[in-house]
Amino acid sequence: MLRLLAERGESLAVAESLTGGLVAAEITSVPGASRVFRGSVTSYATELKRDVLGVDGTLLAERGAVDPEVARQMATGVRRVLGADWGIATTGVAGPDEQDGRPVGTVFVAVDGPETGIARPETAGERPGAAVARPEAGGAGFARSRKVAELRLNGDRSEIRRESVRSVLELLLEQLLSERAENERAQDTEQNGGF
Repeated sequence: MLRLLAERGESLAVAESLTGGLVAAEITSVPGASRVFRGSVTSYATELKRDVLGVDGTLLAERGAVDPEVARQMATGVRRVLGADWGIATTGVAGPDEQDGRPVGTVFVAVDGPETGIARPETAGERPGAAVARPEAGGAGFARSRKVAELRLNGDRSEIRRESVRSVLELLLEQLLSERAENERAQDTEQNGGF
């Protein structure tokens, strides 16, 4: 994933809640990560999601911090705040107690990327590898590469946090590979005179 970002000359920023810095630690464990990794914001407190990342305060008040739109706005906000091409975010309930009416193991992971320049329909379907993954948002038209997935994870607090890290990095990799494949198809079509 970091290699793909480096090849593209793009950067990455991370917004974390339940993972508490584990995503950033995983990224920076890779030699050469500094070529693409801008930094992270661990916004564990709800007001930091609003005040630092720009998550809508009304949304937080009405739905709480464990919400797909909150995850999306966190990813968008960290892109903006840290000046990155790509932003990823985690928010959820690692336990031991439920939060915002959501059971333990409810996690939302999000990716927000640069404009693709490729018209693309809404994405649908399940992500492989997660216990349950349902896309909550997808880009349409000439929009940024953007996706949110809901995870229903089992295990203890540590296992839920580890799986959240793996899932958000996998979601980013899927978006990067999908965008690369779309760009290659578009170039092939253009080279063949639109056929």
